[in-house]
Amino acid sequence: MPVRSTVRFTALFTLTALASTSLAACSSGSGSNPDTVKVSFKQSTDNSIKVMDTYLGDIKKQFEKANPGKKVELVPIKAPDSEYYTKLQQMLRSPKTAPDLVYEDTFLINSDITSGYLKPLDDYLADWKDWDQFIDTAKAAAKGEDGKTYGVPDGTDTRGLWFSKDVFAKAGLPADWQPKTWDEVLDAARTIKEKVPGVTPLNVYTGKPAGEMATMQGFEMLLYGTGAGGGSSDPLYDKGGKKWITAGQGFEDSLSFVETVYKEKLGPEVSDALDPNFSTKIRGELLPQGKLGIALDGSWLPQDWLEGSGHEWPEWSKELGLAAMPTQNGQAPGRVSMSGGWTWSIPDKAGNPDLAFEFIKTMQTKANAQKWYIANSGISVREDVANDPAYVDAQPGIKFFTDLVADTHYRPAYPAYPKVSVAIQEAMEGVTTGDKSVQEAARGYDEALKEATDNQVVTK
Repeated sequence: MPVRSTVRFTALFTLTALASTSLAACSSGSGSNPDTVKVSFKQSTDNSIKVMDTYLGDIKKQFEKANPGKKVELVPIKAPDSEYYTKLQQMLRSPKTAPDLVYEDTFLINSDITSGYLKPLDDYLADWKDWDQFIDTAKAAAKGEDGKTYGVPDGTDTRGLWFSKDVFAKAGLPADWQPKTWDEVLDAARTIKEKVPGVTPLNVYTGKPAGEMATMQGFEMLLYGTGAGGGSSDPLYDKGGKKWITAGQGFEDSLSFVETVYKEKLGPEVSDALDPNFSTKIRGELLPQGKLGIALDGSWLPQDWLEGSGHEWPEWSKELGLAAMPTQNGQAPGRVSMSGGWTWSIPDKAGNPDLAFEFIKTMQTKANAQKWYIANSGISVREDVANDPAYVDAQPGIKFFTDLVADTHYRPAYPAYPKVSVAIQEAMEGVTTGDKSVQEAARGYDEALKEATDNQVVTK
């Protein structure tokens, strides 16, 4: 969900609300109820989107029926992604506020591991036969630098280009559009601007208000398609030298793409682009109403359009096309995607960790996992579900986004990454508003990178 995201993804969750909803999630020493498991999760800021609430409500019923005398208390945190991370970390610091189970974005999990907020799950996983069904890349996303596993992933995601067939028809663009280079993407946006007035040609998330959506759906979908990194598979982090890579040509080219989108007015108004709730508007209004030509976005969008979502759009699969994001110049493998996802983790200060893992096991039966992937428009991280025709055929687009896993990339989710991500967002924002040139934004990134990583940087 992001990095769904992403990291998709508004009413603010105030400290007062935080205290009132989570104070009871104490450790045993602070008076927690040994028969109640407290589950904290990110609740959508769009009141009509109840996918997670509905799913967890069903699991709660199953769990309480299978475990007489045990109770589940759901503790939602209603906030945008960046605020959710902050509120969650505040909760994890004290046994008085730590729940028994938390929903962790994989991009932040190593930071929370390093801070000592999470409990290693290896002893639980060793006795759980379903763990063998999880794919290795998903398992790796929940591992700390110490080699221990700190979360059970509940799916992954991929990213690509969504486009309006109606807008493309009006612009004279092909209904089976599959761009081969960045220039082809920009040229399509220019054609839409010229021939379909009143429509936003292209959305690329940008700036600090968008948080990890800007970094992952926007910048990294560009950067990882440049071949940057000096031959390294990762253009942000040199695993061999354990150093972060300063801004090179690929980094500047990626900033130039963002600059072009906003300088040529191919994207939304800058004020809209820097609105933290803009992603909700894209999913709920702009795409369904045919007011956006191309969206660089994630595999999870259809969850907002399913029956009962509040934004029902059963025609979406007929009205939207899907295309892979191309590499910069069409170089192999010709397309690029980024993957993230979320995990269920047990806080180090949880009062009832054993009960929490039993709840994870209930969530992660094959049937329940499959139900979640389909409801959440997620990509399966379980082999038994991925091989089930009922999953593959459950929703249009699932096969397209699952196939992108072959060419996807994962963020270098080391403890410094959240700060590195903010530095990327600041660089993007500088070229989006026009306050900085590409070169100035890149230099600013390098300075912020040194500070964020204690000067553990290398130039390639």
